[in-house]
Amino acid sequence: MNYENIIVEFGDDFVAEITLNRPESLNTFTVPLAEELNQALVELDSEEKVRVIILKGAGKAFCAGIDVSGFSEKSVQEYRAWIECMENPLITIGRISKPVIAQVNGVAAANGAGLVAAADLATAGEKARLGLTAINVGLNCIGPVVPVTRSVGRKKALELLYYGDLITAEEALDMGLINRVIPEADLEEETRRWAAKLARKSPLALQIAKKAFYTAADLDYSKAFEYMNEAFARLCATEDAKEGIGAFLEKRNPVWKEK
Repeated sequence: MNYENIIVEFGDDFVAEITLNRPESLNTFTVPLAEELNQALVELDSEEKVRVIILKGAGKAFCAGIDVSGFSEKSVQEYRAWIECMENPLITIGRISKPVIAQVNGVAAANGAGLVAAADLATAGEKARLGLTAINVGLNCIGPVVPVTRSVGRKKALELLYYGDLITAEEALDMGLINRVIPEADLEEETRRWAAKLARKSPLALQIAKKAFYTAADLDYSKAFEYMNEAFARLCATEDAKEGIGAFLEKRNPVWKEK
């Protein structure tokens, strides 16, 4: 598919990159951008030469939220359809089988912060700022706070939601919103290295683990164990599990068959 608002690039290390490409507007969400991002995530999930996806922003920001110039008079039904379109990529990240790493430069605000929280993993430059800022324009980040809550817990999520402050990368790291803070000059290279390392793991094991993790998150404690045990048993019966154990015992690098 040809994209106008994002850039999709493939590497020879099983890592693909999606770049939000509206730098003049701080990569804010519009309906076309949201639709293209959602489609790219789905397409990369079925691409054999991709095992890990990096999500980043062009220019000086990751994503400053939703483009409010599209906030015109609408009915409640029209607003619902509009906002559902904006939130679809956040939901899709959890539904696809391949890990997504958000690479945050500059600002990740409102829906941009939600996108970071929805990603499986996240890195950020030392100067990055993140926050649920919609309260400052009379709205609120009711959608983005869903993945944020699952990352940082209720009290911190409500603080971000109510006050709308931008927090530093170090604060985001401390509360569990991101995984790593990296010097700005090294952000691109280090995130790519981290993604490539992940892509060398068993793709099948990663994909089963991701699906099981998100499914179990919505189950009660004992049911979560039942589901995880079943998922692990299925994984143990795969050829890649046998290959991984064999390679470990034989002290060689595994050759994954993805079955």
